[in-house]
Amino acid sequence: MLLPATYEFALFLMILSMLCWGSWANTLKLCPGYRFQLFYWDYAIGLMLATVVWGFTAGSLGHTGPSFVDAVTHTPSGAILFALAGGVVFNIANLLLVAAIEVAGLAVAFPVGIGLALVIGAVSSYLIAPAANPLLLFGGVALVTVAIVLDAAAYRKRESTAKATTTRGIMLSLVAGVLMGGWYPIATHNLSRDTGPGPYAIAFFFAIGVVLSTIPANLLLMAKPLDGKPPVDGAGYWRAPFGWHLAGIFGGAIWCVGAVANFIASVAHLAKPIGPAVSYSIGQGATMISAFWGVFIWREFAGAPKAARLLLLFMFIFFLAGLSAVALAPLY
Repeated sequence: MLLPATYEFALFLMILSMLCWGSWANTLKLCPGYRFQLFYWDYAIGLMLATVVWGFTAGSLGHTGPSFVDAVTHTPSGAILFALAGGVVFNIANLLLVAAIEVAGLAVAFPVGIGLALVIGAVSSYLIAPAANPLLLFGGVALVTVAIVLDAAAYRKRESTAKATTTRGIMLSLVAGVLMGGWYPIATHNLSRDTGPGPYAIAFFFAIGVVLSTIPANLLLMAKPLDGKPPVDGAGYWRAPFGWHLAGIFGGAIWCVGAVANFIASVAHLAKPIGPAVSYSIGQGATMISAFWGVFIWREFAGAPKAARLLLLFMFIFFLAGLSAVALAPLY
């Protein structure tokens, strides 16, 4: 399998993870009027397919560790169960997050939900596998937490007349964030630099957990949507344009590229190990990327009062400062 041998390349993978995790939701925006529950079937398929492509390409090259097929066939049952469980927890969190995006928009759902996940995931991952400078790591996480508060305040300024929507969107984001903060330490529980199945096999079993849990969870959300809309007609999936199906598959593949890149970076063969806490924390800078899309591309804050835009400016500043601190944590 291919693993990075320098911190610069590992940092590149973590930034790639951040870009992918913060951008995949734009594929849902490409399907106007398409219920996210229908979109999600293709999303899960795309995620699964991408892990297989990763495995038979980068996971089967190089001379570090076993090949993808060997890693999958020799993965201990305990590691498989942890990876599957991580996929299930992630999937429930992600379904709730997509519902929050439908209600509150990218610029709010991601900063609140993923920002909370950053705090929970960074702390729990560090407790399981401590690495890097804790002062820089948790100082950076604290700065990101401030950014979360600023973003939520900006949203309230923008939607001062829509209190019901505000409450529903933020509550969905909070629940999604708590669950989203737990999947990473669960899925990567057996990820090791020297032993264990490696990042490509873990990603494969993780994706199986996502696909298996999508069936009952998404069917339930189709019957009882959380976004306040009527139940979803499954026949709408077959009536959807082919391009919408491609968008869903592409969205899942984009997220998967970010996940595998993040797993790979966390086990990079370096003199000073990066560790899952740092890798996950930088990847969750996706919040800033998604907010950028929501604010500047989709114009979710067009016409918002000046105070809301000022709060968003400070949100970006705090996010950048926090992520910079986390990036420096493995070096000092």
